[in-house]
Amino acid sequence: MKVFLGGTCSGYRWRDELIPMLKCKYYNPIVKGWSESDRLREVRERENADYVLYTITNGMKGVYSIAEVVDDSNKRPQKTIFCNLYYGDKKVSYSLKAVENLLKANGVVVFNSLKDVANFLNEKGTKK
Repeated sequence: MKVFLGGTCSGYRWRDELIPMLKCKYYNPIVKGWSESDRLREVRERENADYVLYTITNGMKGVYSIAEVVDDSNKRPQKTIFCNLYYGDKKVSYSLKAVENLLKANGVVVFNSLKDVANFLNEKGTKK
C-alpha cells in the first residue's frame, strides 16, 4: 500500500512528523529544485496511490490543495483522506470545518491529528 502526502507545503513540516509513524510506502512530493519531471512524477504518484492524504496547516498560502481534495472527494472518495491541522484565523477555521463536513458527506475520512492518520493508514496497510 502507498500513500501520497499532499497538502500544505510551507511552514509546519508535518511530513517529517508523519513519515516515521508510517508502516506503509509513501510519496513525498517535496523535493529540492522542482522541475517539470518532478511535476509529472507527482501526477503519476497521486493517480496511482492507494490513498491520497491532504493535510492543511497554518502554513497554507493558497487554496489549490483545498480544490484538489474537493475534486478527489467527488472522483475517488474511497482513497481520499483529509487532515485539518489549521488552528489560526477563526474565519478560516470555520471555513475549513465546513470543508470537512462537505468531504465527510462525500465519504472522505477526516482527521485532526497526524497520529490518527498514521493509525488509519497503518491499519489499512496490514489488510492489503
